[in-house]
Formats: sequence, structure tokens, C-alpha cells
Amino acid sequence: MSDVIFREAVRADLPAVLALLADDVLGKSRDFTEVDDAYERAFADIAADPRNQLIVADADGEVVGCMQLTYIPGLGRHGAERQLVEAVRVRSDRRGRGFGRQMMTWAVDQAKQRGCALVQLTTDKTRHDAHRFYLGLGFVASHEGMKLPL
Repeated sequence: MSDVIFREAVRADLPAVLALLADDVLGKSRDFTEVDDAYERAFADIAADPRNQLIVADADGEVVGCMQLTYIPGLGRHGAERQLVEAVRVRSDRRGRGFGRQMMTWAVDQAKQRGCALVQLTTDKTRHDAHRFYLGLGFVASHEGMKLPL
């Protein structure tokens, strides 16, 4: 496996990140590969927010994965901050090579360094492989998540 570095995405990474989001069984119906004004605004908002990070996995100069990390302050757990992991994707031709595990290990390490009390994520109920993956990393399916599309 190539050496991989994790870094905050820059605007030039946006097309590659969108391709990752759209190259997915669920993303095909809700994401697009063309960079438009909505994606530009979302990227700018994430980049400007110190509690959000759009992270790319860069292997030999190519974006092979992405994830968004959001740090949420809260009163629960004695005022602890938590890390929310979203939009975890590995390029389809690079899956099964350990990039996902490296990405999640890196994300958890970032949360620990920041002093977060926990790392949380949601994964669609149809993503059985993802469930096994996260369980294998030590995550526990302790809650039932709900969403309301608007």
C-alpha cells in the first residue's frame, strides 16, 4: 500500500471529493460530480468553520479517500466535546487495502488529541459492510439514529 497522508482539503480537491461522494450506492441518487455554487458555498463554509474539517487521504498525490470531522461542544458528559465523523469514502479502486482503517484510526487519534470524550458516526442501515467495518474498529451500535429529510 502507498504511503497516505491526511490533510485538510483545499478547493482544488473538491472535484475529487465530489467524485467520491457520488461513487456510492446511496450517493448516486443525491450527489453530483459537477462543482456548482451549492458545493462551492458548502466547501467555503466548512473551510471557514474551526469546528469542521474536510479531510482527504492523499496517496502519492491522489485523493483516495475523504471524511468530514465535526467537533460538537456539549453539556453532557461534564461539558465534553465529541467528534462526529461523516461522509467517509474510499475510492472504489482502492477499497480493501486498509485506507479506511487508516483514515478512521487517524480521526480517532485527532479526537483524542483534542480531548474529545467520544467519537460518533451514523451509517445507513443498508450498509452492512460498513457496520462490520466500524464494529471491527471498536465502535458500538449503542443508539438508534433518526433523520428527517427536509
